[in-house]
Amino acid sequence: MSEDAAIEEAATLPLDAWHRAKGARMVPFAGYSMPVQYAGPHGGILAEHEWTRTHAGLFDVSHMGQLYVSGEGHEAALEALLPIDLSTMAIGQVRYSLLLDENGGVLDDLMVTRWETGFYLVVNGATKWDDIGHLREHLPDEVGLNHLDESALLALQGPEACLALGRVTTGETPLSDLSFMRGASFKIGGVDAWISRSGYTGEDGFEIAIPAADAARIADLLCAQPEVRPIGLGARDSLRLEAGLPLYGHDMSPDVSPIEAGLTFGINKRRRAEGGFPGATRILRELAEGTARRLVGLTLEGRAAAREGADVFAGDSKVGTVTSGGFSPTLGHPIAMAYVEAAHAADGAELEIEVRGKRLPARVAPMPFVPHRYHRKGAA
Repeated sequence: MSEDAAIEEAATLPLDAWHRAKGARMVPFAGYSMPVQYAGPHGGILAEHEWTRTHAGLFDVSHMGQLYVSGEGHEAALEALLPIDLSTMAIGQVRYSLLLDENGGVLDDLMVTRWETGFYLVVNGATKWDDIGHLREHLPDEVGLNHLDESALLALQGPEACLALGRVTTGETPLSDLSFMRGASFKIGGVDAWISRSGYTGEDGFEIAIPAADAARIADLLCAQPEVRPIGLGARDSLRLEAGLPLYGHDMSPDVSPIEAGLTFGINKRRRAEGGFPGATRILRELAEGTARRLVGLTLEGRAAAREGADVFAGDSKVGTVTSGGFSPTLGHPIAMAYVEAAHAADGAELEIEVRGKRLPARVAPMPFVPHRYHRKGAA
């Protein structure tokens, strides 16, 4: 199928016409037609990446699934499906978590926020219908699961995001009081919004849930701020790769456990001790004994990037496979993520990646490749 035909079959976002008016190149992604980059003197993946690193980029992530779990016994029922401790979460607190199958494979990764009467979940766009089906199958009938399909989701990311968003936002407390992984209710241009200080670029920033009917007006208001420009999927991917953030469907899948993927932080201390979540037998064993392979970062010299599916070698032996890769605009050389045999996963290990029939030298490197700049509690 051609790209044009795939776009015609793809669903549209609330901001579809807005993106096209901005000169976006639209591509099929996660079942939606989405902007990969924008035209004009400030457009293109490199320019958009650098703008987000230095100012503030506006991303449309409305393809993500926004769900709300509530009702009698909802907390215990949801916790039985996740490897985190929901009881310790304060109202407005956000946590990273995972949906797991019975073998400990990753069905999806997601963000969980405690609201006053339930939990707000943001799941990946490509898996949201499967996630909804999984949750409905496993949650008791008395627990409600609502798909918030009339809500758009925007992400404003970059060191000037708070300055720009704070200028047009009102709330009971200043936007600047939010720390990383905290959220609250605000108004933007008079429109009700749920805003959390979170994102998937490694930069300080916010995710903004608003009524889909108001999305274009709010996007215009934000882009009217001198710090803000619209940013496409291309730069979103290069930013998250530099930040060492795995992408579901590439670096995570049902064939991968959270321990192999380096997501141990997504399984909290009490659940590690008690188990009681899907796949706990395998995951607790891997925590104790280690795994045969690990997700690692790799750095390469030159300009040729290693892409998903490239083989990784130690001498004549294939020891792994690249799951994400590209050129790092910030570092000026290619970087990648790959699953490699544990014996070759130590930082500094010398490996090779096969790219277009040639073996390119690569070195195992710690992630993130570019340090995170989240606004943590107590930070200046």
